Amino acid sequence: MERSVLTVGGSDSGGGAGIQADLKTFAALGVHGLSVITAVTAQNTLGVRGVFPVPAEMIASQLDAVAEDFDISWAKTGMLFSPDAISLVAERLRALHCSVVVDPVIAAEAGGSLIADGALIALREKLIPVASVVTPNIFEAEAITGVRISDLESAREAAMRILGMGARAVVVTGGHLECRAAGLPADECVDLLVTKDESVCISGRRRSGGNHGVGCTYSAALAAYLSMGMGLQEAARHAQDFAAESIERSRPVGHGAAPVDQAASLREDAERFRVVSSLDHAVSMLRDEQMFVGLIPEVGSNIGMAIPGALSENDVAAVEGRIVRAGRRAHVSGCIRFGASRHIARIVLSAMRFDPGIRAAMNIKLCEDLLSEAARMGLRISSFDRGEEPPGESTMSWGTARAIERLGAVPDLIWDAGGMGKEPMIRILGRDAVSVATIAVMLSNALKRRTRQNSGAR
Repeated sequence: MERSVLTVGGSDSGGGAGIQADLKTFAALGVHGLSVITAVTAQNTLGVRGVFPVPAEMIASQLDAVAEDFDISWAKTGMLFSPDAISLVAERLRALHCSVVVDPVIAAEAGGSLIADGALIALREKLIPVASVVTPNIFEAEAITGVRISDLESAREAAMRILGMGARAVVVTGGHLECRAAGLPADECVDLLVTKDESVCISGRRRSGGNHGVGCTYSAALAAYLSMGMGLQEAARHAQDFAAESIERSRPVGHGAAPVDQAASLREDAERFRVVSSLDHAVSMLRDEQMFVGLIPEVGSNIGMAIPGALSENDVAAVEGRIVRAGRRAHVSGCIRFGASRHIARIVLSAMRFDPGIRAAMNIKLCEDLLSEAARMGLRISSFDRGEEPPGESTMSWGTARAIERLGAVPDLIWDAGGMGKEPMIRILGRDAVSVATIAVMLSNALKRRTRQNSGAR
């Protein structure tokens, strides 16, 4: 039977932290998540409006239900709120003989207390002694130990005091640690892992973005990675990376602190796969169309496509080495790779600034017959003049924007007559690589018909 990871904590009605953040993290990392809700909060990205504790008998009933049916190897605790809830959960987790990550939730990132008076004593005396790992931020570590944390040495002192309460390991997360006071570079974030045998700094790049739910996300990720059999240091490094990426991809869904986004990297990976798949299909279409070779310019052709929300050339995939002529066939010189064509990427990124849905482009040679056939097919056409290009501009970025501005919309085709050392060219734009390749195939077939008609007339 596959093992599951249990989260015990509070429900966040805003969906950014608590049980909701934990379950999203478990799902993103591929582990089955179980949940026991200890309190219901009325909160959003602006703060906590109210906390409604779940009765002890209901907490116990939830714990009994999951223990009866699931093989629980690891659990994590978050918001437990009251001394009674802390004592009950600690007792039941000890009886389950599972390993426990304790996230000592005291306050919400958006603002508001999440622990009742007197609960800190129960946390120290009841819950920390059953913890395999405790993951406080510096404010939580200060509240638990009374140690004022201003640098790594004081963070280490606080961690040692938590170890003295019975925990087997402590990770003091460093997101709030003042870099200068800690002697760290301004762009660096350091988590301090302390056990009775070692003290290890786990360093990573500080990310910008919203951090609502990041503590829950970190501790849930740590529990998930540990449940996979990773060692503590490896799991802590992976959890730091996961939490950092979720910050970088946070989404401003409310009017306050932006919740972290645990699934963003999964979506990006899926989008990159879809881009490569579309390009692979498109390249096969072009390679199989015998007449396409007639559209390949002297410098070669290329086709590229961007992921949604692309920001840089590395978000646009294209053919490495371009598509070139090889006798009477089109030859693909290399593989499909992100960042393979600066030329195509600049066209796509420029078009996306006007219409984010236009994410693909390719270049073919310019001839009058193609433009007239394109107009007959009802394709929108625009152009730019290289002679008008301002100094210091990228031709493809400026030219694409100029052609779009002239038409008042993103055209299907953008052409220019070339210039000194520059071949005349047409760029085809579309929503994906297959639609762009489809236009290229249609144009090559139209050119074929035009050639036959001209031959027949003679």
